[in-house]
Amino acid sequence: MSIKEAESSIAVLEAELAKLDAMDPHADELRLQIDHLREEAMLQLDAWDTVYLARHPKRPKAADYIRALFPDFMELHGDRCYGDDAACQGGIATFHGRSVTVLAQSKGKTLEENMQRNFGMLHPEGYRKAIRLAKQAEKFHRPIITLVDTAGAYPGKGAEERGQAEAIAQCLAVFSEIRTPVLAIVLSEGGSGGALAFSVADHIMMLEHAIYSILSPEGFASILWKDESRAAEAAGVMELTAADLKRKGIIDTIIAEPKGGAHICFDYVVEHLREQLEYVLDDLCKKKEKVLLAKRYEKYRVMGANYEEL
Repeated sequence: MSIKEAESSIAVLEAELAKLDAMDPHADELRLQIDHLREEAMLQLDAWDTVYLARHPKRPKAADYIRALFPDFMELHGDRCYGDDAACQGGIATFHGRSVTVLAQSKGKTLEENMQRNFGMLHPEGYRKAIRLAKQAEKFHRPIITLVDTAGAYPGKGAEERGQAEAIAQCLAVFSEIRTPVLAIVLSEGGSGGALAFSVADHIMMLEHAIYSILSPEGFASILWKDESRAAEAAGVMELTAADLKRKGIIDTIIAEPKGGAHICFDYVVEHLREQLEYVLDDLCKKKEKVLLAKRYEKYRVMGANYEEL
């Protein structure tokens, strides 16, 4: 049974459970059935199920993590060139007493919010805003934390006219050489160059049921096999899960999620993420600037090597 099918059965059981008194003996039986269905589905989880969880409509968004981890976050706006991109949330905050700059690819939870934030697909001004705030962070020696959650950069005519490819390329160049620690976290869906622009970092974390790839499984199947219906098969071939990417050495840390995904218990994910963030930031901030840059260079030079021989 796929996780999507299990969720349909669980929804029926949860509706029954909601009608019962908490002390009703039948309630415990329903809870056990729900747990069993969820556990059984997670044991059979494949790459396409992971894609489903990464795109789940109830999955927490970047704004949720910002509120939970950085309650004093002060958002800054504009790229000082064209305008402000709501798909890119950026600002300053403190984390365990340390000043940090936070850059997030932000989706909405409702249709209206997603329209406002362009479904997390950044325009050039979003990437230029990120560059502006990254350079500000470098000036004040603040570590940078990026939250990655986008299907890709916005491919519209206006975005191309305003230099979408150039803005992404500038992001890659700036984050490659920036003289302050950079930590990236893949929250849900990291796709194409739009995600990579926020992912050049000294340390990359990835939530257990997130995905990170060159393009969507649908796009992969459409290009390779001229058949978008083979997206599930493509997901397996692409090796886009956290476990796949950890094995290849592309990401450094996997953040555990509860059975059923991050939306089942957001606090569980936040606590694991907070713990890892504190540990990694402490370690990165202790490194001398030259060592930090050398290790970052080395990290990206070995990507693409035959990981099976390492």
